[in-house]
Amino acid sequence: MMSAENALPGGSDRACDIAKAATAELDGEGRVIAWTRAAERLLGYPAGEILHRPAAELLAIPGDEVRVASVARWCRAGSGWGGSVAARHRDGREVQLALQVTPVLDGAGQERWSVLAMEEWRVPGGGVNQLMLEPFLAHAPVGMAVLDTDLRYVWVNDVLERLIPLEQRLGKQVNEILPKLEAEAFEERMLRVLRTGSPVMDYEFRSPTYADPHQERAYSASFFGLSDPQGRRIGLWYMVIDVTERWRAQERLALLNDASVRIGSTLDVTRTAQELADVAVPALADFVAVDLLDSVLRGAEPVPGPVDSTPTMRRCGQQSVHEGCPEAGLAVGEAVQRSPSSPIARCLLKGESLVEPVLDFATSAWVTEDPVRAAVIREFGFRSVMVAPVQARGITLGAATFFRSRRLGPFVADDVRLAEELVARAAVCVDNARRFTRERTAARVMQQNLLPHELTGGSALEVASWYFPADAPSGVGGDWFDVIPLSGARVALVVGDVVGHGINAAATMGRLRTAVRTLANLDLPPDELLARLDDLVIGLVKTHRTDPAADAADPSVASTFMGATCLYAVYDPVSRRCSVARAGHLPPLIVGPDGAVDCPELPAGPPLGLGALPFEAVELEPAEGSLIALYTNGLIETRDRDIEVGLSRLSEALAVPGETLKDIGAHVVKALLTGPPSDDAALLLARTHALDDRQVASWELTCDPAEVATARGLAGRQLAEWGMDDLLFTTELIVSELVTNAIRHASAPITLRLIRQDALICEVSDASSTSPRLRHARTTDEGGRGLFIVAQLTRRWGTRYTPTGKIIWTEQSMPSEAGADDEAD
Repeated sequence: MMSAENALPGGSDRACDIAKAATAELDGEGRVIAWTRAAERLLGYPAGEILHRPAAELLAIPGDEVRVASVARWCRAGSGWGGSVAARHRDGREVQLALQVTPVLDGAGQERWSVLAMEEWRVPGGGVNQLMLEPFLAHAPVGMAVLDTDLRYVWVNDVLERLIPLEQRLGKQVNEILPKLEAEAFEERMLRVLRTGSPVMDYEFRSPTYADPHQERAYSASFFGLSDPQGRRIGLWYMVIDVTERWRAQERLALLNDASVRIGSTLDVTRTAQELADVAVPALADFVAVDLLDSVLRGAEPVPGPVDSTPTMRRCGQQSVHEGCPEAGLAVGEAVQRSPSSPIARCLLKGESLVEPVLDFATSAWVTEDPVRAAVIREFGFRSVMVAPVQARGITLGAATFFRSRRLGPFVADDVRLAEELVARAAVCVDNARRFTRERTAARVMQQNLLPHELTGGSALEVASWYFPADAPSGVGGDWFDVIPLSGARVALVVGDVVGHGINAAATMGRLRTAVRTLANLDLPPDELLARLDDLVIGLVKTHRTDPAADAADPSVASTFMGATCLYAVYDPVSRRCSVARAGHLPPLIVGPDGAVDCPELPAGPPLGLGALPFEAVELEPAEGSLIALYTNGLIETRDRDIEVGLSRLSEALAVPGETLKDIGAHVVKALLTGPPSDDAALLLARTHALDDRQVASWELTCDPAEVATARGLAGRQLAEWGMDDLLFTTELIVSELVTNAIRHASAPITLRLIRQDALICEVSDASSTSPRLRHARTTDEGGRGLFIVAQLTRRWGTRYTPTGKIIWTEQSMPSEAGADDEAD
């Protein structure tokens, strides 16, 4: 059997310490009714001075009287209480006591209390036990509370007492003390602990501070069960830690991650500025305005260095916790007025962030300078302002202004660092968007200069065109079209497509369009023109492949050339025939005068740059008044619509009657382009007209030299019939020279033809393929001056070859046009 001295930890010495403990008795009202000499030695009060006085007068810490009442309720409900209190010695010093309070009933059934007390350092067990722990827990840096099984507060430490006064908490249930949502969450977890005995760890929640309900802090709570030595559950305790800084760090990290995803989603300056404002509200501020230099919106390079009040700034993005941004005062796109004393002006001038943690109407002069601004700040309760410069590559692009009301409190150093990080990320995106805007503008200007500005088909064709660049980042593509006047009143129609987008595709398009115009002036048939254009593209590709510098600059150019397609058509209003050849391009659609739509079968031909197969031309005979539609695949083909469906829809749209080509084209565009095109889209419409006998005169001539005079007479009579006597002399001279050359140097049949259009055209055809050559005759030469004279009398002349020979042609300005030229000279 274990001895008495061994029953206590530490042996007989510790048993002696317990024996020295002070004892006292209290009545039911808490008055001292028994006092031992050990108690007198412990606190210095003789029995005469303390008997019949409230024991609460011995407590050293104000407010412990409330704890005494709570301890009394605890003892009545259980078997006693043990803990630590600070008592006041008779000489004034504070003595930390370990107490054990036990209820005692006397013979009359009156309630009494037996109190065992001793200084904590004398407590058995080396000073670390339940009685010793209480003072340390009371002053612990984390909030702690003990509750009974009814979830009533029995004990709280100093941290929680500072949040809610002790007298408002002890003896009351959780749902009587804490806010509704917080109390419900606590009760649910506390009941789980009481039911299962398992702790609930690290429940995080946010709650307003009791000192300032507008301020919110984050806490982490853990709940643990309490059991007596017999294992019965007698209550629970919980610990609350303020994790606001951790929570704020997590919030900042989440905000930065969110910003990296949301800011810079497009290469649009204004959109990027708006994204910055959207990200910062409401996480960082109640209202945010992003203002950028007007030059940034245009894509221009800002001037390095500080920004004074001279450059114009525009509102590019704004967001508020209030719907519609009523506090903004400006709409997006409007100019921003800034006084020299305003935070934004000072921020731009210094090039660094500026913070006014507290807006004071007495000291912040810029607030009262503008009555409207002052009224807005008062109305929405703005208490703090921060301005951060939008800077990238050392260049200031604008500024972002952040306002806070009491909801978030004043801006602190961490807020400034977070705002600068957000603005820095947005600044890079804004600068990238600005540079893209500049390059896109340059590319669009280049493309506009490369495309024809005015199209005319003369009297042979009525033309109209539409072009829509792809909804791609560059907004520039490689589709093109052209209408080229040719000799003999003929007109060439061209449409082409360079695969890809951007400035390289536009540059390639410009090369091809220029090449087609140059080759068209040689009066080549469509198939031969495409063959020469193909040779040109092959040469360009080879040149690029042998140029390492070009490869490094843009490895996609070669493939861009390889992906070019083209359709070339020549319409003759005299013969009413249209010769067409294509290099991998979509065929034309022809709408007859009766509204019927025809898609002629044409040899497809290879795309330009392959050089594998020949090109073939086909002769079509559209009726007068027919509509010829040339287009690119971007008009009919989309991601969700194949070419066949697009062709069918295009045919249906073209069949709808319209008063003008503009009406027809507008209907086609509306029917096929329901949104921004995914690829460049071009449409060229041409309505055919024919030249009748009143505009064309033709005569067959023999090889007899006497026919020269006959030809002059025929031409003279025809000009008189047309009322063109002003051109009689020059025309007779031209006819004489051309017919003479045909008789001398060519062979029959010889044909003279005059065409009256916007110019007077004279053509002499023969069966020879030998081209005449313009030369400067010497003074001693008897001949050789004919073509030189013809060149001087006409605005242009040339030779074109036919399957049976050649045609020498000239063009003279009409009398009214010639008079206008003379006046201009």
